[in-house]
Parts: sequence; C-alpha cells; structure tokens
Amino acid sequence: MGQPARRLILASGSRGRRELLAMHGYEFEVRPSQIDEPTEARLGDCRHYVAELAWLKAAAVAREIDEGIVIAADTVGWHAGRVIGKPDDAEHARSIIASLQGTTHELWPGDRQVCWQELSRVAMVPLSDRQIHDYLETRLWEGCSGAYAIQFPVDPYLTVIEGSTSNVIGLPMESLAKALADIESWQ
Repeated sequence: MGQPARRLILASGSRGRRELLAMHGYEFEVRPSQIDEPTEARLGDCRHYVAELAWLKAAAVAREIDEGIVIAADTVGWHAGRVIGKPDDAEHARSIIASLQGTTHELWPGDRQVCWQELSRVAMVPLSDRQIHDYLETRLWEGCSGAYAIQFPVDPYLTVIEGSTSNVIGLPMESLAKALADIESWQ
C-alpha cells in the first residue's frame, strides 16, 4: 500500500483510527474536528446519520487546511432502530453493553466526501454482570460507539460476522487504500 502524494489529515482523535493508519504505513496529521455529535438519527436512518456526521467532521477540518486529503470517518452502533453512540461515563457504558450483550447489532461508518459506506454486523456473546464489570474496569469503552473497542486479532466477546475488523475499529482500510489510489489518479 503506497503513501499518497498528497498530505493526509485525519479529522478524528480516535486511537483506533490512528493505529490502523500507522499500522498500514500511512504518514498523516491528526486534527480532531471538535464538533458536537448528535445522539439521535435525525432522519431515523443510520446511513444518513453517519454520512452527515462524517461530512460535518470533514468540513470542520477542511476549513483549517490549504491542501491535502481529509479523512473523516464516524462509526455508529445501530440496534433496535436506535443510535448506539459513545458512552458518557461508566454507568452509561454498562447500560449500552447490557443492552447489546447476547445480540447482533450493526456498525455504520461514514467516510470521505467521495463517499462510501460499509456495514459491519457484530455479534456479542451473552455476558454476566461480572464480565461487564470487568470490561468496564479496562476503560477500553471510552470514546467508542457501542461502548466497546473490538480487540485485534481476536476478541473474547465480539465476532465480526459481516464486514471487516478494521471497519469495526472505525476505518475500513481495504476500501481506504482503494479510495486513496482513486483520488491520486485524478491528478
């Protein structure tokens, strides 16, 4: 995977996205967008919600740069017709995990202005109250939609049954490589 000729700017403070880009050999700057994220899908549809959120993040950062490719992504959990966003605190994370345990739910990332979306379906095993407590103690849930951060390469509680693990982390690397190559070909 080659580094694009243009400067890359990640419009996110996500640890997972930074790690994915670095692991795949990309050089990039980090400029979190600092936008307020809505907690409900305005149109009642997760696809529109993540596309709008990614666009708002990209637009906020693009105003600050002269040249480059802004990578703006958002990942939102969707379960029982509701957005499962980032938890406010440990008790909120407990509530989210308790509602997801033993279920399959969707993760919808929204990406680039030359836009694409990929759906991942993630199954979470049934968890005991003790397992939820122990997970909350790790604090891996902080800043993560669905109140969890999938562990790579194998997670004891989560299985990606459709899509890719990098997509669940927050940046579908296979598609990103293709998109960056396509963008470079426009020159």
